[in-house]
Amino acid sequence: MSAPADLPFDLDSLPPAVREAFAAMQARVAGLEAQTERQDYLIAELRHALYGKRSEHLPPDARQLAFEDLETAVAEAEAVRDALVERNADGKPRRPAAKRNLGHLPAHLPRIEQVIEPAQKICPCGCTDMVKIGEDRAERLDIVPARFQVIVTVRPRYACRRCDAGVIQADTPNWLIEGGLPTEGTLAHVAVSKYADHLPLYRQCQIYGRGGVNLDRSTLANWCGTAAYHLAPVVDRMLVHLKRSDRLFMDETRAPVLDPKAGKTKTGYLWAVTRDDRGWGGDDPPAVVFTYAPGRHGRHAMDILTGFEGILQVDGYTGYDALAEPKRVGGMPLTLAYCWAHSRRKLHDIYQKDGSEIAAEGLRRIAQIYKIEATVRGRSPEERLAARQLQSAPLIADFRLWLTHQRSRISAKSRLGEKLGYIHRHWDGLQIFLTDGRVEMDTNPVENTIRPITLNRKNALFAGHDEGGRTWARMASLIETCKLNAVDPYAYLRETLTAIANGHPASRIDDLMPWAFQKPST
Repeated sequence: MSAPADLPFDLDSLPPAVREAFAAMQARVAGLEAQTERQDYLIAELRHALYGKRSEHLPPDARQLAFEDLETAVAEAEAVRDALVERNADGKPRRPAAKRNLGHLPAHLPRIEQVIEPAQKICPCGCTDMVKIGEDRAERLDIVPARFQVIVTVRPRYACRRCDAGVIQADTPNWLIEGGLPTEGTLAHVAVSKYADHLPLYRQCQIYGRGGVNLDRSTLANWCGTAAYHLAPVVDRMLVHLKRSDRLFMDETRAPVLDPKAGKTKTGYLWAVTRDDRGWGGDDPPAVVFTYAPGRHGRHAMDILTGFEGILQVDGYTGYDALAEPKRVGGMPLTLAYCWAHSRRKLHDIYQKDGSEIAAEGLRRIAQIYKIEATVRGRSPEERLAARQLQSAPLIADFRLWLTHQRSRISAKSRLGEKLGYIHRHWDGLQIFLTDGRVEMDTNPVENTIRPITLNRKNALFAGHDEGGRTWARMASLIETCKLNAVDPYAYLRETLTAIANGHPASRIDDLMPWAFQKPST
């Protein structure tokens, strides 16, 4: 083995053991350099995903997957580096320094203590036994996969030894599915796994099978349908509460449904009605109710909102237009407040594809308005309105002049002309936030509640029937409203199904609303 040119000694003149140690050290250094280079590359990729240009950002779901894989790769590279570095002088592995997580594990989790005593507690000089003067405690999070158990209900029978007065026995407890296998907790778990954690029923069957419990997918489907049936009055009551508000959000999203007669899927829709007054400190709790409909026609929105009067915040879909007309069925004409985020997306699409300077200028102007809006988030309606009138109104007026000027220069049939025309057509509704401090600039609150529906749609592909779409809507309404109110969906569904099984009175149905649940999520 020849020595590198920059060594101040002749490597061949050293003893064999020293040469071997030197070669091992060189190999370790080379490995460290390679790992450092890989780690730097991964960190750069992670930073790009976090702080790169907005135009290059992935969709939210894809971005989370990218973060997971990049962070996993970084952790792997760090582990390899530590394994190479952490060596004693003799080359043997050395225990690395402890890596501490920030924060503390929740106090409500059960603690299982493992006391590790020294091999002997006699003083090294042999004079006496040593006494305890303190201890070190370290907590680690341990996860036990889903553990199945069987609830055995025993009802002893009693009879008198002296007479034949009869036999007494306690009544059978009330169960949601009489004579069935599942407890209310099991029903809640299956529903949350499917509609909150996006695990289709067939995948749940595979997971349960690994635990030694073989359940058919049709059995789980039957359980979900039964639970949805009993929860339907709760969801219906939620919608009644929402329609008493003065201002709501509404949006719709696709819900593919299998059409058995045609042998393919058809497009159904989940219509979301959302109340979210947190932006101006309102007292009503946030909530969302989904309603399944076999199509996207505006009459479905008309039916769902029967009895609601006030301001409805929507995107520019023409199906909502009839709600603002004098001939509206089901109430007085609504005031439609339109969404600045959708207007911004129209311009952003043009800018991404064509690099249009006009689109870029429009985006810059809208960004200025959003900066002002960020400063009034959570403040009272009066404060929001005052700030908007003072700061935002002049910008909106300038935007209108700019929009009119650009539309006079650009063909209405061009792609950019169409986008500018969209903003022009919805101009009156885009200005409503300037006259009411309770109105938001966009429909983001309802779009945020729809995102989990999109993920469930990707995993489950489609619902098996229109009735499956209705079940989907009911469960999503309860689960997403739980999330909005920091309530554990499983705990809520378990307690609510138990209450229904025990004959909860209809006159007290408001006690079953998700926002009234007294056990917040941890």
